[in-house]
Amino acid sequence: MAADLVPLTVAAPLVAAALLAALAQFLPRWVPDLTAIVVAAGVTALGVLLTLASRAHPIVYWFGGWRPAGGTALGIDFVVEPLSASLVALTGLLTTTSLVFSWRYFEEVGHLYHALVLALLAGMAGFALSGDLFNIFVWFELMSVSAYALCGYQIHQSAVVQGAINFTVVNSTGAFTLLLGIVLVYGRTGALNLAEIGEALGSRPPDGLVTVAFTLITTGLLVKAGAVPFHFWLSDAYAVAPAPVGALFTGIMSDLAYHTFARVYWDGFSGALGSASAAVRDGLLALGVASAVIGAVMCLLQADLKRQLAFLTVSHGGVFLAGIALLTPRGLAGATLFVITDGLLKAALFLTFATVVRSLGSGDELALHGRGRTPREALPALIFLCCALGFAALPPFGTFLSAALIHDSPGPGWPFPVLAACLAVTSAAFLRAGARIFLGWGPRHDPLLTSAPGKPGEPGEPGDGEPDHGGGGAARGRTALLIPALALVAAAYATAFVPGVAAEFITASHSFEQPRQTAHQVLTGHLPPSPPSASYTPTPGAWTTAAAATAAALALAAVSLRTPGSRPGRLRRVLVPPAKALKSLHDGEVGDYTLWFTTGLLALGLAWTLTLR
Repeated sequence: MAADLVPLTVAAPLVAAALLAALAQFLPRWVPDLTAIVVAAGVTALGVLLTLASRAHPIVYWFGGWRPAGGTALGIDFVVEPLSASLVALTGLLTTTSLVFSWRYFEEVGHLYHALVLALLAGMAGFALSGDLFNIFVWFELMSVSAYALCGYQIHQSAVVQGAINFTVVNSTGAFTLLLGIVLVYGRTGALNLAEIGEALGSRPPDGLVTVAFTLITTGLLVKAGAVPFHFWLSDAYAVAPAPVGALFTGIMSDLAYHTFARVYWDGFSGALGSASAAVRDGLLALGVASAVIGAVMCLLQADLKRQLAFLTVSHGGVFLAGIALLTPRGLAGATLFVITDGLLKAALFLTFATVVRSLGSGDELALHGRGRTPREALPALIFLCCALGFAALPPFGTFLSAALIHDSPGPGWPFPVLAACLAVTSAAFLRAGARIFLGWGPRHDPLLTSAPGKPGEPGEPGDGEPDHGGGGAARGRTALLIPALALVAAAYATAFVPGVAAEFITASHSFEQPRQTAHQVLTGHLPPSPPSASYTPTPGAWTTAAAATAAALALAAVSLRTPGSRPGRLRRVLVPPAKALKSLHDGEVGDYTLWFTTGLLALGLAWTLTLR
């Protein structure tokens, strides 16, 4: 039965991680590499199988056979439905790709590297599937601790230490906030199972304690997601993470927290807050749009390629949050599909960055001006172009279908033009970078852009920062490194052409947003009725908006590439002061980031205290 496979999604990587931690130092390098790849590929296959098996109704697995009695859950459960299972499959796929890339990328790795990657995989899978609020926190912590260690993998570099510290401090603060919210919920309901919490809270109107608990849990998860104003740690951490690790961070780890928030809201709090759903929607939409806008602007202002992708992660996370905030099946379906297609592109681009750094000796757009104008850089240039256009929701490929679902979802009409503009801005940043690096267009200096400090190379990556001018063997090695990125781009572009994929996600979202039916299944074991079948075809408005976003991205990239040697125009001089002011907020000082965290928590708490009644 499919239910018997559920615990393997976390048990297999955890057992393999323990074995590799104990034995890897005594084994040839290829053994831990191959073992980790096989385990990650197995989790990918399990995710796909569970996605298909849970289409009719969710699969509930109780560890140790501790099933509920009399509506009270003492055991720990995983609730598997197509949306969560598909994200587990994505997590396994990106982990597999990163491990394949690592095999050729690192000349040598510490004996704990593979164990940490598998522990991160297990943490993300458990985080996506857990139906128990406290165990969501446990998986959150396992995922975070593994990520801290992997972020600081090149520990001998001072910039890496600083980025890892910022990551650790801010995320640990978010974890404490999440735990405090869980304590308040447990004190009110005496339950930790999400279905049982939903049943207990849904029988009464929300009061001050429920509102505070919901705010604390929301904040803790949004810190991990990197939503504004809790996002400041993200660029510092992603900028110093090794490429295979950064691909996991940007491809799935951050966005997974948004999905877990959606599960916590629908299963645990939607009954209590249903009468105030407009206030929840407006608050989440505000955070989503703010994340999309600030992330897009900061992405456009960066010259460092990793920081560009870090702020793109913030911006596109805002699009995902806005889709969830619409509180409709179509919005949630679009948001989840967006995570998958966008995550594939982001991971591919992060891996491509690494080959550019290794080949050209820098990860800075301005420093790389024209260096990629050689035939051997044609493949990275093609990946840059495909990813950049994918970020703009180029019709009919990749992210277009997910963006169209959000566009066509019922709800307020004002957010999507703003979100589409943000997609265009983030796409333009990478179109500009690709044109500057691989075509030599634009000036070598730009006062609006923040260049990477320090010596050549890129923090967090192996090597001495010297360009690789190797011969045919080196070229073949680079091609092998780029194959995983090409595979991810092809998968992202092909997703939109999978027959009925949009309808399947909408159908799964209908089931996801029926918490009473899910709770009845979890607590009594009785299967709910199958969700109604759905159909979907993008509207002409969605096509027009996506095409306009793509055209705007191309135009903005062209405008931002001034003729070399020209003087800065009046508009550019006007833009420099506010750009510097915005950059100054992202100063790398963990104390400042903690202050912004506190400010955001208080603002969100005050807003919801006044509206969730």
